[in-house]
Amino acid sequence: MERRGLLWVCLLSACVRAVAGAPIGTSIINCASQSDEVNLGPVDEGYEGDVEVITGIQAGANILLVPYAFPDHLEYLEMSFSLGDTSATIRTKKVLDADALKLTDRVLYYSIKCDDGFGYQNYRKLRLNDINDNSPVFAERLYTTDISETVTLETEVFRVTAEDADSSPTFSRLTYSFTPPSEDFIVSNSGAFILKKRLNYNNAPRYSFTLTAQDIDGKNDTTSVVFNVVDSDNLNPFFSHSLYQAVIQENENGAFADILPEAIKAQDGDMGINMTVTYSISTVSPNAYVTNFNIDPNTGVLSVGTAFDREEMSSSIVSVSIKAAQTDDRLKTADAVVSVTVQDINDNAPTFDTNNYDITFLENSPVDAVVFKAIVTDLDEGGFVGTLRILPDSAPFSVDPDGTVRVKDSAVLDRETIEAIVFQIEATETDVPNHVTTAQVTVTLTDENDNSPTFSSSMYEGEVTADQVVDMELVQVEANDPDADINGQIKYSIEFGNSEGYFSMDEDTGAITLAKTIPLQENKILEFPLYITATDRGIVPRTSAAQVLIRAPGNSNPQFLQRVFTGVVEEEQEPGAFIVKVSFLKLPETDPPVTLQVTSEGDKFSISNNGELTTSVKLDFDEAPHDYSVGISITDGTTTDNAVVEVSVTDINDNSPVFASESVTEVVPEDAEVPSNITVVAATDKDSGFNKEIRYSLRGGEGRFSIDPLSGMVSLIGELDRETKAEYTVLVLAEDQGRPVKSATTALTVQVSDVNDNIPKFSQDAYQVEVLETEAVESTLLTLSAEDPDEELNARVSYSIFQQSPVSDPAAFALDASSGVLRLVQPLDYSEVKEYTLKIQASDGGSPSLVGNATVVVVVKDVNNNPPEFNQELYEVSISENLASGASILLLEVTDRDEGGFSNGHFLVSPSDTFEINKQGVVSLKKNVTLDRETKDKYNLEVVAVDQPTEGLSATAQLEVTVLDYNDNTPQFPSIPDPLEIREGSYTPEAPGEILAIVPTDADLGSNGEVTLSFVTPHPLFRFREDGMLLAVAPLDRETTDTYELFIKASDNGSPQRENITSITVRLLDVNDNKPEFSLSSYVSSLLLKDAEEGTVVLKLSATDPDSGNNSMITYSFSKGSSKYLALNGESGEVTLTSEVSALTEDTVVELTAMATDHGEPPLNSTAAVEIHLRIASITDNVAFLKSSYNFSLSENQPEGTAVGQVSASSGSNLYNVSYVLKTHGELFSISSDGSILTSAELDKEEQEWYILEVEAVDTRTPPTSAVTMVRVRVEDVNEPPKFTEEVYEAAVINIAPYKTPVTQVKASDPDVGEQPKYSLSDSSAFGIDEDSGQVYVVSAAGLDGESIELEVKATDPRGSISTAKVKVQIQKGASNSDVVIISLNQPANTVENKISELEEALGDVLDWTVTSIQVTSSNEGGTVSRVLRSSVRTLVSFVAFDDEEVVPSEDVRRKLRSESAAVTAKLSSVFNTDVQFDLESTSQSEPADMSVVIALGVLLGVSVVGLIATTVVLIIRTKRRKHHSDDKESLDMKRRAEGYTNNDRKNSADSWKQQRRDSDTGANKNTDGNFSAL
Repeated sequence: MERRGLLWVCLLSACVRAVAGAPIGTSIINCASQSDEVNLGPVDEGYEGDVEVITGIQAGANILLVPYAFPDHLEYLEMSFSLGDTSATIRTKKVLDADALKLTDRVLYYSIKCDDGFGYQNYRKLRLNDINDNSPVFAERLYTTDISETVTLETEVFRVTAEDADSSPTFSRLTYSFTPPSEDFIVSNSGAFILKKRLNYNNAPRYSFTLTAQDIDGKNDTTSVVFNVVDSDNLNPFFSHSLYQAVIQENENGAFADILPEAIKAQDGDMGINMTVTYSISTVSPNAYVTNFNIDPNTGVLSVGTAFDREEMSSSIVSVSIKAAQTDDRLKTADAVVSVTVQDINDNAPTFDTNNYDITFLENSPVDAVVFKAIVTDLDEGGFVGTLRILPDSAPFSVDPDGTVRVKDSAVLDRETIEAIVFQIEATETDVPNHVTTAQVTVTLTDENDNSPTFSSSMYEGEVTADQVVDMELVQVEANDPDADINGQIKYSIEFGNSEGYFSMDEDTGAITLAKTIPLQENKILEFPLYITATDRGIVPRTSAAQVLIRAPGNSNPQFLQRVFTGVVEEEQEPGAFIVKVSFLKLPETDPPVTLQVTSEGDKFSISNNGELTTSVKLDFDEAPHDYSVGISITDGTTTDNAVVEVSVTDINDNSPVFASESVTEVVPEDAEVPSNITVVAATDKDSGFNKEIRYSLRGGEGRFSIDPLSGMVSLIGELDRETKAEYTVLVLAEDQGRPVKSATTALTVQVSDVNDNIPKFSQDAYQVEVLETEAVESTLLTLSAEDPDEELNARVSYSIFQQSPVSDPAAFALDASSGVLRLVQPLDYSEVKEYTLKIQASDGGSPSLVGNATVVVVVKDVNNNPPEFNQELYEVSISENLASGASILLLEVTDRDEGGFSNGHFLVSPSDTFEINKQGVVSLKKNVTLDRETKDKYNLEVVAVDQPTEGLSATAQLEVTVLDYNDNTPQFPSIPDPLEIREGSYTPEAPGEILAIVPTDADLGSNGEVTLSFVTPHPLFRFREDGMLLAVAPLDRETTDTYELFIKASDNGSPQRENITSITVRLLDVNDNKPEFSLSSYVSSLLLKDAEEGTVVLKLSATDPDSGNNSMITYSFSKGSSKYLALNGESGEVTLTSEVSALTEDTVVELTAMATDHGEPPLNSTAAVEIHLRIASITDNVAFLKSSYNFSLSENQPEGTAVGQVSASSGSNLYNVSYVLKTHGELFSISSDGSILTSAELDKEEQEWYILEVEAVDTRTPPTSAVTMVRVRVEDVNEPPKFTEEVYEAAVINIAPYKTPVTQVKASDPDVGEQPKYSLSDSSAFGIDEDSGQVYVVSAAGLDGESIELEVKATDPRGSISTAKVKVQIQKGASNSDVVIISLNQPANTVENKISELEEALGDVLDWTVTSIQVTSSNEGGTVSRVLRSSVRTLVSFVAFDDEEVVPSEDVRRKLRSESAAVTAKLSSVFNTDVQFDLESTSQSEPADMSVVIALGVLLGVSVVGLIATTVVLIIRTKRRKHHSDDKESLDMKRRAEGYTNNDRKNSADSWKQQRRDSDTGANKNTDGNFSAL
């Protein structure tokens, strides 16, 4: 029966019993014939009171309460009746217990027998309701089992069950759970533990659970379940870490000093087995280093056998793969990697990328200009770390730490002076051993056009003679340019003065020739001043100018053209050096020749007839005048003319600097102050100007000296120490500034003079000398020596003693002042003074004198005359028996009054195999020897102390060693019988059962030997008494558990505690405490007699008795009723037919009570009802449906209780009834007793079309039979109208919203499957609707400012069903196109659309107004708008701001956006989660582009008319193109606006918003007219 039914029955029976004093039932006795049995109840178990009132008893008649089928049932009942009464009452004799009637299905059988001649019986059955009055009970408090970790998943590993004594399955059915929760196991409702995850001994060697069994009402019991995981050798070994790190320096080998995170270690993965492993190297990466490593196979210690050279390694890290293998199975391995870092040592010198740098570099480069970069490498780790410097220091370059060479002195970089500069770069390492490397650098200067051409003269003269001819050469000019290549190539030209074209000039040679004849004039000299230029051919050319005077004389007297001429000549030129060519006029060539001569300074100068003035001797600038006035004359014999040539002699660098002396010596005291001047080493130069300017520098001096480059003052810049170096030789270099440079050197010797700056130092800080106390006076004990590195008197040392300790008078020692010899001058006595300390000093002869100190310890040696003495005669020591081998026990103290005490003594101990004594007197337990108190607890030894190795004196002492007990013995169990036996029974702690006295022993003493018995885990059934008696303290039931394996523990009270665990087996002996139990509470059999014969087995009784032996042997009999047609075998329980059965002519039911009795003492029995149907005719044995399946249908939405159809089943006999049960979909359908199926709820075809029902038919046979059929129910469709998601939709739109602006989207769903409605709108000229999507959009909101429009929307399905909804639209007023503000964002349009609500809120927060967006458009370049993210995106957002109900003017909004720009940017960035840039956009499309044209035209106007015209043409074309582009952009913007979106429905989701956008785009593409002009 279902639980709901039981509760109903219980409530009903409770109501019946609620009537005070009312019996369960009443009946009228029938003594006239055999009546049918009467069923009473049901009543809850635990009932006490009246059961039945029997009336109709004839006066004087007698009735009896007799058994019916089960005699033991009468123990619950008694009858109240007296002869003569007309009624009787059956009442309870004890509380009714349904659980005790479990075998009879909780039915109490009894009968009221008429005690008359017929003896008819009135049979009664009282049915009891079971109540949940019993809790589950586990048989044991602890269950333990071993589980191998190799058990496969989903295997049942253990089963534990509890029993619930309640009789009904509802209350006796149990569920199991355990704590703590575990993913490794589950427990089924049968109590079976199922393995869900692999076991791993290493992770969990033991599981301990508390198992709970619980019935339906929560009554429960718990027990402990322990699983011991048995380890199996299924795991490979493992390393403690998969990666180790080790470090070793290159060039080193041996074991690694430190390996991180810890030393290499591997162990067996099966920790319960822990097999040893061996180590090996599997691979090394790179493989080239495989031979460099070794590994100890036993310890795993990794070492380097062959040292590394890190510089030869491609990487400083080597990966060593190591392997650990189990010794019993080499295939079981583990792997790890050791990352070895080879550390660098500084064993390589730095190297330059080349030994010689050849660099070309532009002359005149400025200071700090980069020349090149020298790359310095070092094979050592970290590369080159050090300093770089330029050698020599005078080189015009410097070097940076990174090797960049820069210009230090730009003036020196003059290619025309020096074409190449050679120097060195020195690289010095910082770290020891400070390797040094140099590289040579040659810098070749490349030419810069830094020199202008220089004419050889500032004035040239030429003459056109009377015989002039065209192309005749008049004069040739010459200019020089020291630059190279094209920078030095010169081009000549006439700039001015040749307006009449008489002359031409060769641009390459500089020759000026006559281009056309000149008409000469008589007695007149025509002069033609020409201005010529010489220009080089550099990229940026340089030009020089000169003047040429061409004279064209007619007939004239000879005469100079100038009164004074000037000329310049360098000194020391060889005679004949050209100075100047004077210009003059002379007669034509046909006239008499002219003569030129020097009229003054003729000894030094001469002049040719063509006017060239030259030197006649060498001129000396340094020793002679610098300027000369040379008179010259010209004559033709008749006429003479005079002139003067002013000649200047210029200096050349022809003298080297000269030092006054070839060498200079200076004496400097070693304590001279730093810095300080030493001396001036100056040189002179006879030249003048730059040629005599001198610069000084030093070579050598180890960095301790410097020289002023101008004055030659040599200074001390480093400290001196004469004792380290007494003399320095420094080369002083003097260089003039001429070209070429001339120099001179002189040697400066700096002698360092001594200063008394060193203290005399003894050879030792402390001296020690040993002297026998018998040493003779005046004996030499020691010679002391002290050294002073100073010179002469500063180094002369004298010795003295300035303190003796202890003091004696006279002094015991004397020290010679000059030799340092220490002598004994007084006799010594060891007993008085054992040691003297002398403080001595050494003084030098300097002023002031410096003193050095030392100490001399004079040890007085004794003579051995005193024996050693122990500090006690008897030593008693106690030691623990667990003392480690070799451990120290006692230190014997011995004194000796002689020198050194007992320091040279030794000890002897009486012969012992156990103890030894060392030289220091430490008595120890011998190595490899252990103590055992239980074997020997005391040792007596004699110890002898001897003070000298030979001929020593001695002393004797006694040593008594007591061995104390240590808890080293485990308690031992006595011999225990196996198994121990005890009779099962109801034992309690107050009345226990004695099993066996177990008394363990322990060989230790005291608490170490006191033993306590206990269980390994507490046991609820057994315990130990103090005397060791094992007791049973709880009921023992052999039938539940016949054998107990107990784990007992014997623990001593020592520290550390030792314990011994053993197992004992307790076997329970049987007691006859169980009745036989039939397998069924009642046996029912049906037999067709026509197929039977005598001996045919009708049924077989079966009973079991959990007892053993005779207690479990069973004999069967009938205790009530009999039949001549049946026979019972008492041993087998078989009921067979007799020969009398052949006389039967009709169906007969035989009811009997069978009894099963055991053979125990006393015997116990139980009974069962037997009902046998002997049939004459055949009937069906099982219930069956008339059809195997049924198919029904009904329309959807039918009311509850609508008939679906009817099923039918037959039991095959009218003896049995059939009932129906609906097994599935009970919430939607029900079934009546006649098989009619009804609906329990309305059915909707759109939710589910088909239902598959299972109907079960059950008959009233005992036991009942059943059959199942399948019923298919189809729900047929009925057309249903669409349904809107809302009855009223509300939206708002701004009055300037353009055509197709989305307002809101309505949505209706059609319950009918596969049907989509179409949308339409009631008559409205202001709004429209998309018939497919339901998108309501603006047609025109003009003139509706502030109005609220109500629209009716219809949704029509394909079959004509209609539903409607309302749309209320509020038209916001007050806005115009001029109020629209447009901003651009650097975000894609689709991203902005998704964030439109957040964007409005963000802008509103900053502006403190309400922001309503109108449109979002993409503004990317291109003919088609795309929302795909491009490299540069720009999206326009149009909006209007409201302050309460008032529209905020766009200028106010724009102004506030500008002032709050930072806040707006921050807000928008937080909305889009990225950096956002926004710009205010103008409502006009573009600014006029003509202003730039006007400006350009204005500028170009002043250049030329032609340029103006050309520019105008270009601008006109450009303007047209720009205008065309602007028109295109304007058109495109119009189209973009048509595609824009206005968000006015704040309720719509972002997805709906985007859908509206797409719908709007579709509509806009169809309508690109002038509706957008306002925006």
